[in-house]
Amino acid sequence: MKVLIRNLARTTTEADVLALFQVHGTVQSCSLVIDEHNGKSKGFGFVEMPKQGDAKAAIKTLNGTTVDGNIIRVKKAEVK
Repeated sequence: MKVLIRNLARTTTEADVLALFQVHGTVQSCSLVIDEHNGKSKGFGFVEMPKQGDAKAAIKTLNGTTVDGNIIRVKKAEVK
């Protein structure tokens, strides 16, 4: 399941996000969206978890928590 994480602090790293989600299960991939002009995070990213149950538990637990001073929003990513 692909999970969208929004409202991340610009200082939050992929390693930070990975650590948050690994508590809930196996993480297949983790990536932050980076601004190509300045090389900094745009404040959101994606995590893929192979087990849907693990992903749902992570969403339920992490949505609305504070990370690096920001209250993050976590939800299932929309398929485009």
